[in-house]
Amino acid sequence: MTSLIPLVVLIPLGCAALALALPGRRRAQQLITVAALTAVLVLGLSFMWAVDAHGTLVMEVGGWAAPFGIALVVDRLTALMLAVSAVVLLGVLLFSLGQGLADGDEETPVSIYYPTYLVLGAGVCNAFIAGDLFNLYVGFEVLLVASYVLITLGGTGPRIRAGVTYVVVSLVSSILFLASIALVYAATGTVNMAQLTLRIAELPDTVQLLLNLALLIAFGVKAAIFPLAFWLPDSYPTAPAPVTAVFAGLLTKVGVYAIIRSQTLLFPESSIDPLLLAIAALTLLVGILGAVSQADIKRLLSFTLISHIGYLIFGIALATPAGYAATIYYIAHHIVVQTTLFLAVGLLERQGGTTSLASLGGMLRAAPVVAVLFFIPMLNLGGIPPFSGFIGKLGLFTAGAELGTPGAYWLIGIGALVSLLTLYALARAWSLAFWRTRAAALGGPQAPKPASTEALVLQGREVALLERLHDAPDARPLQQQRETPRLMITATTGMVVVGLALTVFAGPLYAYATRAGEDLMQPGLMVERVLGEDGPGLGGGSGVTDPEYDPYQGGGER
Repeated sequence: MTSLIPLVVLIPLGCAALALALPGRRRAQQLITVAALTAVLVLGLSFMWAVDAHGTLVMEVGGWAAPFGIALVVDRLTALMLAVSAVVLLGVLLFSLGQGLADGDEETPVSIYYPTYLVLGAGVCNAFIAGDLFNLYVGFEVLLVASYVLITLGGTGPRIRAGVTYVVVSLVSSILFLASIALVYAATGTVNMAQLTLRIAELPDTVQLLLNLALLIAFGVKAAIFPLAFWLPDSYPTAPAPVTAVFAGLLTKVGVYAIIRSQTLLFPESSIDPLLLAIAALTLLVGILGAVSQADIKRLLSFTLISHIGYLIFGIALATPAGYAATIYYIAHHIVVQTTLFLAVGLLERQGGTTSLASLGGMLRAAPVVAVLFFIPMLNLGGIPPFSGFIGKLGLFTAGAELGTPGAYWLIGIGALVSLLTLYALARAWSLAFWRTRAAALGGPQAPKPASTEALVLQGREVALLERLHDAPDARPLQQQRETPRLMITATTGMVVVGLALTVFAGPLYAYATRAGEDLMQPGLMVERVLGEDGPGLGGGSGVTDPEYDPYQGGGER
């Protein structure tokens, strides 16, 4: 099983090269892409079973033992992230296939879209299996290069402007990450995460704090935490619907994953947990306040995306097994549900011609299936029982209560408030887009006249509400309604079913997350697996070690 680890990267990259060698052959590229992502999904599920039964898998690339060689590592958290990412990538791909069948190649130029999409998947998987900081950096850069292409597909003015912002911010974060790696290497003489667990512990507290904050800033930009999330609402909504969905579901979670690794493996005795609690609170509040003021549904969802990153940072800041378990479960939930909502909005845009609440209406009658496909994940994200969103939030709040600090109790209150405001923002959007009549939305002489004083008051309140909401800066005029292919609806339905499966199978999945959380609290297990079974301080992953080797001395001399 260990020898299969590189395949989660090699299969998408190899298939991307094959698809790129077949320009203009749409069907062949589609089959190659679907086959590649299906293989990654099978591997992810297989790894979940293997690591849960037999423990962490470690592969030494080229036979070079860690820390001198590159180590690829799959533990319970990594395996879950691989499997969930593959599900999302495959679901969004099927959605984009349906869109391409209906619209041609305007949104997905056939010669570059599928190869770039596979490169994005390879970068995501590489980031998850990286056992050292530099390989993690390579994974980030691979997925970012692919995302630069995907976010500007179509070449429209708004997409280019949003793409420029996204590219500049991404390059700055990459420079910060690379500088942080240089600082870590200068202080410790290694970038292998397992060996860093040992060597960082020997550094002065001030140096540890500096390195911790440097990595947190670099990962925080990618994870879109406050105050580093300013770029996201203006970048994601302008991309094509499938691209927006996969970005919202996956890319920020890679940043969160990196924060989890750094806080549990590199800085297990971190002193910045109170800072993380403050960041979680501000991310929750600022994100949801932005959401409730939006008239464009895509921007509304972008702000809820930022807000719910705060829940993940909350669980990390608790630094307890229960906190990590709830965070891991909530990551899986949020990846699936946030992606599903963006796919549903893509369907809504086709049926209604816009995503602006000022012009949408009557969609419950015009597109009842879309109404249901939006309504179910809306309740899930809002944390309504018994959905997975409620289970994840309950786990986080329980872990906070068990910790019992004033900061944890404040976060529980803020998290409950944000959950209610999330439901309010989404329910208001659903009511205006689906429940309100089309004539009332468009206004003019065709608009129905209020039949009573109460109806007149309600209409006045609706008008006042819409006036207070902010539309997208590059809002397009109302477009012609387009046919929605059955494959797009099927793909969105499949993602809704996956979201419901997180609820139906919440027991075994949360138990798995609990075991993963317990592993994170024991970094020595990872050190032993990666650096060798003869002792946590030895330098070889093959078990052949030198008893005179001291891992706390720099340079790896023997």
